[in-house]
Amino acid sequence: MLTITPIPALDSNYFWVIRPSPNTQAVYVVDPGDATPVINYLTRNQLTLAAILITHRHRDHIQGIAGLLERWPVPVYGPDSELIPLITHKLGDGDSLKLEGIDFRIIGVPGHTWEHIAYFASPADNESSPLLFCGDALFAGGCGRRFDGTAEIMWNSLQKLAALPDDTKIYCAHEYTLANLTFAVAVEPDNEALCDRLEQVKHTRAQGGITLPSTILLEKRTNPFLRCQLSGIKIFIKHRTGETLETSDEVFGALRLIKDTWSN
Repeated sequence: MLTITPIPALDSNYFWVIRPSPNTQAVYVVDPGDATPVINYLTRNQLTLAAILITHRHRDHIQGIAGLLERWPVPVYGPDSELIPLITHKLGDGDSLKLEGIDFRIIGVPGHTWEHIAYFASPADNESSPLLFCGDALFAGGCGRRFDGTAEIMWNSLQKLAALPDDTKIYCAHEYTLANLTFAVAVEPDNEALCDRLEQVKHTRAQGGITLPSTILLEKRTNPFLRCQLSGIKIFIKHRTGETLETSDEVFGALRLIKDTWSN
């Protein structure tokens, strides 16, 4: 059975280790922003690196590639970007990536950065949930800042992810859930599912636990950045900015700007 293990690193990152089977020592790592914790984990567990998967160009997702390649000269899969020169196999929206034990469909999700991609897989055993490695495009309770492109582009990217099966497990790259949900409750204070989730996350973090993976269904119920078509989000924007916005992408853009300067 496939297993996925987080390596906590840097300020808030998770580097995800994908082990296709307990019978193999070869694993894949997603978005290694630092080589040292990955090397330590693999060495301690007598594992070997078979491939590196990259979602986008930011340093906390790629800085560890060179150090890992010094020890394991493996393929590096990722977006077609001159800013990630160590990519050996370039991927884009609609491509397939077949690795030993797991087949990915690549989803282009520009917005956080223009080249951002996500890796989606439906395990063949029909017993495991679909998997999504989405970097900084979508977070538990939030989404990444918009650095490249328009609000419409990023909203459309998030809608691609929201259209995935409800039971898809979301493995994003940061432990931002508590701060994200605190903001989300300010946006939707009457959302009972959201308030319940915030209390659960507070307890989990107080115990030192990890709040991931999330699921697509949970995000559609509690993540305001996937709910910008709803009247309650529009009313929040109206109260904060005085603007009456109608289209979902305009609401998304305004909500993301508010979050950028939000102080919990």
